[in-house]
Amino acid sequence: MSQSAVRVRFAPSPTGPLHIGGVRTALFNYFFAHRHGGKFILRIEDTDSQRFVPGAEEYINEALQWCGIHIDEGVAQGGPHAPYRQSERKEVYRQYAHRLVESGNAYYAFDTAEELEALRRDAEAKGEAFTYGYAIRNGMQTSLALPANEVKARMESGDQWVIRFMMPENEEVVMHDLIRGEIRVNTSTLDDKVLFKSADMLPTYHLANIVDDYLMEISHVIRGEEWLPSLPLHVLLYKSFGWTDRMPQFAHLPLLLKPGGNGKLSKRDGDKMGFPVFPLEWKSAEGEISRGYREDGYIPEAFVNMLSLLGWNPGTEQEIFSMDELIALFSLDRVNKSGARFDPEKAKWFNHQYLLKKTDGEIAADFDKILKGKGIEAQQAKVERIVGLVKERVNFVHEIWEQASFFFVAPTAYDEGTVKKFWHPETPAIMDEVRSLLQSVQPFVASSIEPAIKGYINEKGHGMGKVMNAIRLSLVGESKGPGVADICELLGQDETAKRIENAIATLA
Repeated sequence: MSQSAVRVRFAPSPTGPLHIGGVRTALFNYFFAHRHGGKFILRIEDTDSQRFVPGAEEYINEALQWCGIHIDEGVAQGGPHAPYRQSERKEVYRQYAHRLVESGNAYYAFDTAEELEALRRDAEAKGEAFTYGYAIRNGMQTSLALPANEVKARMESGDQWVIRFMMPENEEVVMHDLIRGEIRVNTSTLDDKVLFKSADMLPTYHLANIVDDYLMEISHVIRGEEWLPSLPLHVLLYKSFGWTDRMPQFAHLPLLLKPGGNGKLSKRDGDKMGFPVFPLEWKSAEGEISRGYREDGYIPEAFVNMLSLLGWNPGTEQEIFSMDELIALFSLDRVNKSGARFDPEKAKWFNHQYLLKKTDGEIAADFDKILKGKGIEAQQAKVERIVGLVKERVNFVHEIWEQASFFFVAPTAYDEGTVKKFWHPETPAIMDEVRSLLQSVQPFVASSIEPAIKGYINEKGHGMGKVMNAIRLSLVGESKGPGVADICELLGQDETAKRIENAIATLA
Protein backbone atom coordinates (compact mmCIF):
# COMPACT_ATOMS: atom_id res chain seq x y z
CA MET A 1 0.00 0.00 0.00
CA SER A 2 1.21 3.49 -0.85
CA GLN A 3 2.21 5.62 2.11
CA SER A 4 0.09 8.42 0.62
CA ALA A 5 -3.09 6.32 0.58
CA VAL A 6 -5.83 7.87 2.73
CA ARG A 7 -7.12 5.51 5.41
CA VAL A 8 -9.29 6.83 8.24
CA ARG A 9 -11.05 5.10 11.08
CA PHE A 10 -14.09 5.69 13.23
CA ALA A 11 -13.45 3.94 16.53
CA PRO A 12 -16.40 4.12 18.94
CA SER A 13 -16.66 2.30 22.26
CA PRO A 14 -19.76 0.09 22.72
CA THR A 15 -20.63 1.71 26.04
CA GLY A 16 -24.13 2.85 25.04
CA PRO A 17 -25.96 4.49 22.14
CA LEU A 18 -23.99 6.54 19.62
CA HIS A 19 -24.33 10.28 20.32
CA ILE A 20 -24.90 12.60 17.34
CA GLY A 21 -21.46 14.08 18.04
CA GLY A 22 -20.03 10.65 17.32
CA VAL A 23 -22.12 10.37 14.17
CA ARG A 24 -20.71 13.71 12.98
CA THR A 25 -17.16 12.43 13.61
CA ALA A 26 -17.99 9.34 11.52
CA LEU A 27 -19.43 11.51 8.76
CA PHE A 28 -16.41 13.82 8.60
CA ASN A 29 -14.11 10.79 8.41
CA TYR A 30 -16.30 9.30 5.70
CA PHE A 31 -16.38 12.55 3.68
CA PHE A 32 -12.61 12.91 3.95
CA ALA A 33 -11.88 9.32 2.95
CA HIS A 34 -14.12 9.38 -0.10
CA ARG A 35 -13.02 12.88 -1.11
CA HIS A 36 -9.49 11.48 -1.44
CA GLY A 37 -10.36 8.05 -2.81
CA GLY A 38 -9.47 6.39 0.48
CA LYS A 39 -10.91 3.82 2.89
CA PHE A 40 -13.25 4.22 5.87
CA ILE A 41 -12.60 1.70 8.66
CA LEU A 42 -14.93 0.95 11.57
CA ARG A 43 -13.01 -0.30 14.61
CA ILE A 44 -14.79 -1.28 17.82
CA GLU A 45 -12.76 -0.15 20.85
CA ASP A 46 -14.19 -2.44 23.53
CA THR A 47 -11.21 -2.71 25.88
CA ASP A 48 -13.14 -1.06 28.74
CA SER A 49 -14.87 -4.27 29.78
CA GLN A 50 -16.51 -2.70 32.85
CA ARG A 51 -18.46 -0.19 30.73
CA PHE A 52 -19.44 -2.58 27.91
CA VAL A 53 -23.17 -2.41 27.11
CA PRO A 54 -24.86 -5.33 25.28
CA GLY A 55 -26.42 -4.25 22.00
CA ALA A 56 -24.30 -1.10 21.65
CA GLU A 57 -22.11 -2.48 18.86
CA GLU A 58 -25.16 -3.54 16.84
CA TYR A 59 -26.63 -0.07 17.43
CA ILE A 60 -23.46 1.59 16.05
CA ASN A 61 -23.60 -0.48 12.86
CA GLU A 62 -27.31 0.14 12.35
CA ALA A 63 -26.93 3.88 12.94
CA LEU A 64 -24.12 4.22 10.39
CA GLN A 65 -26.12 2.17 7.87
CA TRP A 66 -29.18 4.42 8.37
CA CYS A 67 -26.99 7.46 7.67
CA GLY A 68 -25.77 5.96 4.40
CA ILE A 69 -22.16 5.49 5.58
CA HIS A 70 -20.54 2.61 3.74
CA ILE A 71 -17.88 0.78 5.77
CA ASP A 72 -14.89 -0.46 3.77
CA GLU A 73 -13.28 -2.50 6.56
CA GLY A 74 -14.76 -3.55 9.89
CA VAL A 75 -15.98 -6.35 12.14
CA ALA A 76 -18.80 -7.36 9.77
CA GLN A 77 -16.99 -6.50 6.52
CA GLY A 78 -13.59 -8.00 7.37
CA GLY A 79 -10.44 -6.68 5.76
CA PRO A 80 -6.65 -7.11 5.59
CA HIS A 81 -6.10 -5.93 9.19
CA ALA A 82 -8.70 -8.07 10.97
CA PRO A 83 -9.77 -8.49 13.68
CA TYR A 84 -11.36 -5.03 14.00
CA ARG A 85 -12.73 -5.59 17.50
CA GLN A 86 -10.07 -4.69 20.07
CA SER A 87 -11.05 -7.36 22.59
CA GLU A 88 -9.92 -9.88 19.96
CA ARG A 89 -6.45 -8.29 19.71
CA LYS A 90 -5.33 -8.67 23.35
CA GLU A 91 -2.08 -10.46 22.68
CA VAL A 92 -1.00 -7.84 20.14
CA TYR A 93 -1.26 -5.07 22.73
CA ARG A 94 0.52 -7.08 25.41
CA GLN A 95 3.53 -7.56 23.16
CA TYR A 96 3.78 -3.86 22.35
CA ALA A 97 3.28 -2.82 26.00
CA HIS A 98 6.19 -5.02 27.09
CA ARG A 99 8.27 -3.70 24.20
CA LEU A 100 7.93 -0.18 25.66
CA VAL A 101 9.17 -1.45 29.03
CA GLU A 102 12.14 -3.14 27.39
CA SER A 103 13.07 0.04 25.51
CA GLY A 104 12.94 2.10 28.71
CA ASN A 105 9.86 4.10 27.68
CA ALA A 106 7.50 2.48 30.20
CA TYR A 107 7.62 0.66 33.52
CA TYR A 108 5.70 -1.73 35.75
CA ALA A 109 3.84 -0.27 38.73
CA PHE A 110 2.42 -2.33 41.59
CA ASP A 111 0.64 0.40 43.55
CA THR A 112 -2.77 -0.60 44.87
CA ALA A 113 -5.92 1.48 44.40
CA GLU A 114 -5.92 2.18 48.16
CA GLU A 115 -2.36 3.49 48.08
CA LEU A 116 -3.10 5.78 45.17
CA GLU A 117 -6.26 7.06 46.81
CA ALA A 118 -4.29 7.91 49.97
CA LEU A 119 -1.80 9.90 47.90
CA ARG A 120 -4.65 11.79 46.23
CA ARG A 121 -6.18 12.69 49.59
CA ASP A 122 -2.81 13.89 50.92
CA ALA A 123 -2.32 16.10 47.86
CA GLU A 124 -5.83 17.53 48.16
CA ALA A 125 -5.25 18.29 51.85
CA LYS A 126 -2.28 20.40 50.79
CA GLY A 127 -4.35 22.11 48.07
CA GLU A 128 -2.42 20.34 45.30
CA ALA A 129 -3.40 18.13 42.38
CA PHE A 130 -2.06 14.59 42.55
CA THR A 131 0.14 13.74 39.56
CA TYR A 132 1.76 10.37 39.06
CA GLY A 133 4.86 11.43 37.15
CA TYR A 134 8.58 12.05 37.23
CA ALA A 135 8.48 13.69 40.68
CA ILE A 136 7.26 10.55 42.49
CA ARG A 137 7.64 7.50 40.26
CA ASN A 138 11.10 6.54 41.54
CA GLY A 139 9.73 6.46 45.08
CA MET A 140 6.74 4.27 44.24
CA GLN A 141 6.43 0.49 43.97
CA THR A 142 7.64 0.35 40.38
CA SER A 143 10.20 -1.47 38.29
CA LEU A 144 12.18 1.76 38.36
CA ALA A 145 12.67 1.49 42.13
CA LEU A 146 12.43 -2.25 42.89
CA PRO A 147 15.18 -4.82 42.15
CA ALA A 148 14.57 -6.78 38.93
CA ASN A 149 14.26 -10.10 40.80
CA GLU A 150 11.55 -8.65 43.07
CA VAL A 151 9.63 -7.30 40.08
CA LYS A 152 9.77 -10.74 38.47
CA ALA A 153 8.75 -12.49 41.69
CA ARG A 154 5.79 -10.17 42.27
CA MET A 155 4.53 -10.68 38.74
CA GLU A 156 4.91 -14.46 38.96
CA SER A 157 3.13 -14.58 42.33
CA GLY A 158 0.04 -12.95 40.83
CA ASP A 159 0.40 -9.42 42.19
CA GLN A 160 -1.67 -6.89 40.22
CA TRP A 161 0.37 -4.54 38.07
CA VAL A 162 0.00 -1.94 35.36
CA ILE A 163 2.38 -0.61 32.74
CA ARG A 164 2.77 3.17 32.81
CA PHE A 165 4.33 5.35 30.15
CA MET A 166 7.46 7.13 31.34
CA MET A 167 6.72 10.74 30.50
CA PRO A 168 9.95 12.64 29.77
CA GLU A 169 10.81 15.42 32.20
CA ASN A 170 10.68 19.03 30.97
CA GLU A 171 10.55 18.24 27.25
CA GLU A 172 8.57 20.38 24.81
CA VAL A 173 6.34 18.38 22.50
CA VAL A 174 5.60 20.19 19.24
CA MET A 175 2.53 18.92 17.41
CA HIS A 176 0.56 19.96 14.35
CA ASP A 177 -3.22 19.73 14.15
CA LEU A 178 -4.81 20.09 10.70
CA ILE A 179 -7.58 22.28 12.19
CA ARG A 180 -5.81 24.09 15.04
CA GLY A 181 -2.30 24.48 13.70
CA GLU A 182 0.81 24.19 15.89
CA ILE A 183 0.38 23.06 19.49
CA ARG A 184 3.19 23.04 22.09
CA VAL A 185 3.03 21.26 25.45
CA ASN A 186 5.69 20.76 28.11
CA THR A 187 5.83 17.20 29.40
CA SER A 188 6.30 18.37 32.99
CA THR A 189 2.57 19.17 33.02
CA LEU A 190 1.66 15.58 32.05
CA ASP A 191 1.40 12.38 34.09
CA ASP A 192 2.53 8.82 33.45
CA LYS A 193 -0.61 7.32 31.91
CA VAL A 194 -1.51 3.67 32.38
CA LEU A 195 -1.10 1.75 29.13
CA PHE A 196 -1.85 -1.83 30.14
CA LYS A 197 -3.51 -3.58 33.12
CA SER A 198 -2.84 -7.07 34.44
CA ALA A 199 -6.30 -7.21 36.05
CA ASP A 200 -7.97 -7.95 32.71
CA MET A 201 -4.85 -8.20 30.51
CA LEU A 202 -6.24 -5.40 28.37
CA PRO A 203 -4.71 -2.12 27.20
CA THR A 204 -6.10 1.32 27.87
CA TYR A 205 -7.36 3.46 25.00
CA HIS A 206 -4.00 5.23 24.68
CA LEU A 207 -1.96 2.16 23.83
CA ALA A 208 -4.60 0.27 21.87
CA ASN A 209 -5.49 3.08 19.50
CA ILE A 210 -1.84 3.92 18.74
CA VAL A 211 -0.94 0.30 18.03
CA ASP A 212 -4.04 -0.27 15.92
CA ASP A 213 -3.67 2.96 13.96
CA TYR A 214 -0.10 1.99 13.13
CA LEU A 215 -0.87 -1.63 12.20
CA MET A 216 -3.99 -0.63 10.24
CA GLU A 217 -1.98 1.98 8.32
CA ILE A 218 -4.23 4.88 9.34
CA SER A 219 -3.17 8.05 7.55
CA HIS A 220 -5.39 10.61 9.32
CA VAL A 221 -6.91 10.56 12.79
CA ILE A 222 -10.02 12.76 12.74
CA ARG A 223 -11.65 12.74 16.17
CA GLY A 224 -13.41 14.91 18.74
CA GLU A 225 -11.84 17.82 20.59
CA GLU A 226 -12.10 15.91 23.88
CA TRP A 227 -9.07 13.86 22.77
CA LEU A 228 -6.84 16.90 22.25
CA PRO A 229 -5.29 16.66 25.77
CA SER A 230 -4.17 13.10 24.90
CA LEU A 231 -2.34 14.19 21.74
CA PRO A 232 1.09 14.78 23.40
CA LEU A 233 1.07 11.25 24.86
CA HIS A 234 0.06 9.76 21.53
CA VAL A 235 2.78 11.63 19.66
CA LEU A 236 5.36 10.50 22.26
CA LEU A 237 4.16 6.90 21.92
CA TYR A 238 4.82 7.03 18.17
CA LYS A 239 8.26 8.41 18.94
CA SER A 240 8.94 5.73 21.59
CA PHE A 241 8.01 2.93 19.18
CA GLY A 242 10.15 4.48 16.44
CA TRP A 243 7.13 5.01 14.20
CA THR A 244 7.34 8.77 13.58
CA ASP A 245 7.69 8.24 9.82
CA ARG A 246 4.30 6.49 9.86
CA MET A 247 2.54 8.75 12.35
CA PRO A 248 -0.87 9.84 11.04
CA GLN A 249 -1.89 13.47 10.71
CA PHE A 250 -4.26 14.61 13.45
CA ALA A 251 -7.42 16.74 13.29
CA HIS A 252 -9.56 17.48 16.34
CA LEU A 253 -13.15 18.46 15.61
CA PRO A 254 -14.97 21.18 17.59
CA LEU A 255 -17.54 20.24 20.22
CA LEU A 256 -21.27 20.15 19.61
CA LEU A 257 -22.75 22.68 22.03
CA LYS A 258 -26.16 22.89 23.69
CA PRO A 259 -28.75 25.08 21.91
CA GLY A 260 -27.94 27.96 24.27
CA GLY A 261 -24.23 27.57 23.56
CA ASN A 262 -23.42 26.94 27.22
CA GLY A 263 -21.46 23.71 27.29
CA LYS A 264 -21.15 20.44 25.42
CA LEU A 265 -24.32 18.73 24.21
CA SER A 266 -24.45 15.62 26.38
CA LYS A 267 -26.32 12.33 26.14
CA ARG A 268 -28.61 13.49 28.94
CA ASP A 269 -29.58 16.82 27.34
CA GLY A 270 -31.83 15.67 24.51
CA ASP A 271 -34.99 14.25 26.04
CA LYS A 272 -34.65 16.82 28.84
CA MET A 273 -34.65 19.64 26.27
CA GLY A 274 -37.23 18.07 23.96
CA PHE A 275 -35.18 16.75 21.04
CA PRO A 276 -33.16 13.58 20.31
CA VAL A 277 -29.39 13.36 20.72
CA PHE A 278 -29.17 9.85 19.26
CA PRO A 279 -29.63 8.81 15.61
CA LEU A 280 -31.85 5.85 16.55
CA GLU A 281 -34.09 5.15 19.51
CA TRP A 282 -32.30 3.45 22.40
CA LYS A 283 -33.81 1.33 25.13
CA SER A 284 -31.57 0.81 28.17
CA ALA A 285 -31.34 -2.40 30.18
CA GLU A 286 -33.48 -0.67 32.80
CA GLY A 287 -36.21 -0.02 30.22
CA GLU A 288 -35.52 3.71 29.84
CA ILE A 289 -36.19 4.87 26.27
CA SER A 290 -34.24 7.68 24.60
CA ARG A 291 -35.64 9.19 21.42
CA GLY A 292 -33.96 8.76 18.05
CA TYR A 293 -34.01 10.91 14.91
CA ARG A 294 -35.19 7.96 12.82
CA GLU A 295 -38.16 7.23 15.08
CA ASP A 296 -38.98 10.94 15.36
CA GLY A 297 -39.59 10.93 11.62
CA TYR A 298 -36.37 12.45 10.25
CA ILE A 299 -35.29 11.60 6.73
CA PRO A 300 -31.72 10.21 6.95
CA GLU A 301 -30.42 12.51 4.21
CA ALA A 302 -31.79 15.53 6.10
CA PHE A 303 -30.15 14.33 9.32
CA VAL A 304 -26.79 13.91 7.55
CA ASN A 305 -27.08 17.31 5.85
CA MET A 306 -27.90 19.01 9.16
CA LEU A 307 -25.01 17.38 11.05
CA SER A 308 -22.49 18.09 8.29
CA LEU A 309 -22.92 21.85 8.71
CA LEU A 310 -22.24 21.77 12.46
CA GLY A 311 -18.60 22.85 12.67
CA TRP A 312 -17.93 22.86 8.91
CA ASN A 313 -19.01 25.25 6.19
CA PRO A 314 -18.69 25.04 2.41
CA GLY A 315 -17.74 28.70 2.01
CA THR A 316 -21.03 29.55 0.24
CA GLU A 317 -24.63 30.32 1.23
CA GLN A 318 -25.80 26.90 0.03
CA GLU A 319 -27.33 24.74 2.78
CA ILE A 320 -28.88 21.73 1.02
CA PHE A 321 -26.33 19.10 -0.06
CA SER A 322 -26.50 15.51 -1.21
CA MET A 323 -24.01 13.01 0.21
CA ASP A 324 -22.02 13.15 -3.04
CA GLU A 325 -21.88 16.95 -2.88
CA LEU A 326 -20.70 16.87 0.72
CA ILE A 327 -17.94 14.42 -0.20
CA ALA A 328 -16.86 16.56 -3.17
CA LEU A 329 -16.74 19.77 -1.12
CA PHE A 330 -15.43 18.57 2.25
CA SER A 331 -12.05 19.77 3.46
CA LEU A 332 -10.56 19.98 6.93
CA ASP A 333 -9.39 23.56 6.41
CA ARG A 334 -13.04 24.66 6.48
CA VAL A 335 -13.71 22.99 9.84
CA ASN A 336 -14.12 25.55 12.63
CA LYS A 337 -11.98 25.61 15.76
CA SER A 338 -14.80 26.83 18.02
CA GLY A 339 -17.77 24.74 19.15
CA ALA A 340 -20.88 24.42 17.00
CA ARG A 341 -24.22 25.27 18.62
CA PHE A 342 -26.92 22.70 17.94
CA ASP A 343 -30.26 24.19 16.85
CA PRO A 344 -33.21 21.75 17.09
CA GLU A 345 -35.46 24.10 15.08
CA LYS A 346 -32.92 24.18 12.26
CA ALA A 347 -32.92 20.39 12.30
CA LYS A 348 -36.68 20.46 11.68
CA TRP A 349 -36.14 22.98 8.86
CA PHE A 350 -33.75 20.59 7.15
CA ASN A 351 -36.28 17.78 7.38
CA HIS A 352 -38.95 20.05 5.88
CA GLN A 353 -36.68 20.81 2.91
CA TYR A 354 -36.04 17.13 2.28
CA LEU A 355 -39.71 16.27 2.68
CA LEU A 356 -40.54 18.77 -0.08
CA LYS A 357 -37.93 17.10 -2.33
CA LYS A 358 -39.94 13.85 -2.23
CA THR A 359 -42.75 13.21 -4.71
CA ASP A 360 -46.35 13.26 -3.48
CA GLY A 361 -46.42 9.54 -4.19
CA GLU A 362 -43.43 8.86 -1.94
CA ILE A 363 -44.86 10.92 0.90
CA ALA A 364 -48.31 9.34 0.42
CA ALA A 365 -46.80 5.84 0.69
CA ASP A 366 -45.26 6.78 4.06
CA PHE A 367 -48.45 8.51 5.25
CA ASP A 368 -50.57 5.53 4.20
CA LYS A 369 -48.77 3.46 6.86
CA ILE A 370 -50.00 5.93 9.47
CA LEU A 371 -53.54 5.74 8.08
CA LYS A 372 -53.51 1.93 8.16
CA GLY A 373 -52.31 2.10 11.76
CA LYS A 374 -55.50 4.05 12.51
CA GLY A 375 -57.63 1.51 10.66
CA ILE A 376 -58.23 3.82 7.69
CA GLU A 377 -58.14 2.55 4.11
CA ALA A 378 -57.90 5.26 1.44
CA GLN A 379 -57.32 5.38 -2.30
CA GLN A 380 -53.72 6.15 -3.27
CA ALA A 381 -54.77 8.97 -5.63
CA LYS A 382 -56.76 10.66 -2.87
CA VAL A 383 -53.90 10.39 -0.35
CA GLU A 384 -51.45 11.81 -2.91
CA ARG A 385 -53.74 14.77 -3.57
CA ILE A 386 -54.16 15.46 0.17
CA VAL A 387 -50.39 15.23 0.74
CA GLY A 388 -49.81 17.70 -2.07
CA LEU A 389 -52.18 20.19 -0.41
CA VAL A 390 -50.71 20.09 3.10
CA LYS A 391 -47.01 19.15 2.79
CA GLU A 392 -45.85 22.79 2.84
CA ARG A 393 -47.30 23.07 6.36
CA VAL A 394 -45.47 20.15 7.96
CA ASN A 395 -41.90 19.16 8.85
CA PHE A 396 -42.59 15.43 9.23
CA VAL A 397 -44.85 12.85 7.60
CA HIS A 398 -46.55 12.09 10.93
CA GLU A 399 -47.62 15.76 11.19
CA ILE A 400 -49.78 15.34 8.07
CA TRP A 401 -52.45 13.66 10.21
CA GLU A 402 -52.78 16.77 12.35
CA GLN A 403 -53.21 18.89 9.21
CA ALA A 404 -55.42 16.51 7.25
CA SER A 405 -57.32 14.20 9.63
CA PHE A 406 -60.65 15.86 8.69
CA PHE A 407 -60.35 14.38 5.19
CA PHE A 408 -60.78 10.94 6.75
CA VAL A 409 -62.79 11.57 9.92
CA ALA A 410 -65.75 13.98 10.12
CA PRO A 411 -65.62 16.59 12.93
CA THR A 412 -67.58 15.68 16.05
CA ALA A 413 -66.93 19.03 17.75
CA TYR A 414 -66.38 22.59 16.56
CA ASP A 415 -63.71 24.99 17.74
CA GLU A 416 -65.35 27.46 20.12
CA GLY A 417 -63.27 30.46 19.03
CA THR A 418 -64.03 29.84 15.36
CA VAL A 419 -67.74 29.36 16.08
CA LYS A 420 -67.90 32.61 18.02
CA LYS A 421 -66.14 34.47 15.22
CA PHE A 422 -67.85 33.05 12.13
CA TRP A 423 -71.15 31.40 13.11
CA HIS A 424 -73.93 34.00 13.47
CA PRO A 425 -77.74 33.77 13.75
CA GLU A 426 -78.14 34.08 9.98
CA THR A 427 -75.41 31.49 9.21
CA PRO A 428 -77.59 28.32 9.31
CA ALA A 429 -79.87 29.65 6.56
CA ILE A 430 -76.86 30.64 4.42
CA MET A 431 -75.23 27.25 4.93
CA ASP A 432 -78.44 25.47 3.93
CA GLU A 433 -78.45 27.45 0.67
CA VAL A 434 -74.74 26.61 0.12
CA ARG A 435 -75.47 22.91 0.73
CA SER A 436 -78.28 22.97 -1.82
CA LEU A 437 -76.05 24.81 -4.30
CA LEU A 438 -73.18 22.35 -3.93
CA GLN A 439 -75.46 19.37 -4.51
CA SER A 440 -76.17 20.74 -7.99
CA VAL A 441 -72.54 21.36 -9.04
CA GLN A 442 -71.38 19.06 -11.84
CA PRO A 443 -68.69 17.86 -12.18
CA PHE A 444 -67.92 18.05 -8.45
CA VAL A 445 -64.35 19.27 -8.78
CA ALA A 446 -62.56 22.29 -7.32
CA SER A 447 -62.52 24.17 -10.64
CA SER A 448 -66.34 24.02 -10.73
CA ILE A 449 -66.99 24.33 -6.99
CA GLU A 450 -65.05 27.55 -6.40
CA PRO A 451 -66.82 29.72 -9.06
CA ALA A 452 -70.20 28.34 -7.95
CA ILE A 453 -69.61 29.44 -4.34
CA LYS A 454 -68.21 32.83 -5.36
CA GLY A 455 -71.11 33.39 -7.73
CA TYR A 456 -73.58 32.68 -4.92
CA ILE A 457 -71.77 35.07 -2.55
CA ASN A 458 -71.75 37.88 -5.13
CA GLU A 459 -75.39 37.33 -6.03
CA LYS A 460 -76.52 37.42 -2.38
CA GLY A 461 -74.20 40.25 -1.39
CA HIS A 462 -72.63 38.30 1.48
CA GLY A 463 -69.05 38.90 2.61
CA MET A 464 -66.57 36.40 1.16
CA GLY A 465 -64.95 35.67 4.56
CA LYS A 466 -68.33 35.32 6.23
CA VAL A 467 -69.40 32.46 3.96
CA MET A 468 -66.07 30.77 3.27
CA ASN A 469 -65.13 30.54 6.94
CA ALA A 470 -68.52 29.12 7.86
CA ILE A 471 -68.16 26.46 5.15
CA ARG A 472 -64.65 25.61 6.39
CA LEU A 473 -65.92 25.36 9.97
CA SER A 474 -68.69 22.99 8.82
CA LEU A 475 -66.30 20.73 6.90
CA VAL A 476 -63.21 20.81 9.13
CA GLY A 477 -64.45 21.72 12.60
CA GLU A 478 -61.99 24.59 12.94
CA SER A 479 -60.26 27.31 10.96
CA LYS A 480 -57.51 25.38 9.16
CA GLY A 481 -56.81 23.42 6.01
CA PRO A 482 -56.29 24.11 2.29
CA GLY A 483 -58.77 25.84 -0.02
CA VAL A 484 -62.48 25.18 0.61
CA ALA A 485 -63.09 24.01 -2.97
CA ASP A 486 -60.24 21.47 -2.70
CA ILE A 487 -61.65 20.17 0.59
CA CYS A 488 -65.12 19.78 -0.96
CA GLU A 489 -63.79 17.86 -3.97
CA LEU A 490 -61.77 15.45 -1.85
CA LEU A 491 -64.64 14.84 0.58
CA GLY A 492 -67.05 14.21 -2.27
CA GLN A 493 -70.53 15.67 -2.93
CA ASP A 494 -72.48 13.51 -0.47
CA GLU A 495 -69.99 13.87 2.42
CA THR A 496 -69.78 17.64 1.89
CA ALA A 497 -73.58 17.98 2.11
CA LYS A 498 -73.71 15.67 5.12
CA ARG A 499 -71.10 17.70 7.04
CA ILE A 500 -72.87 20.99 6.37
CA GLU A 501 -76.16 19.48 7.54
CA ASN A 502 -74.46 18.19 10.71
CA ALA A 503 -72.93 21.60 11.46
CA ILE A 504 -76.31 23.30 11.06
CA ALA A 505 -77.95 20.81 13.38
CA THR A 506 -75.16 20.82 15.99
CA LEU A 507 -74.54 24.57 16.12
CA ALA A 508 -78.24 25.51 16.11
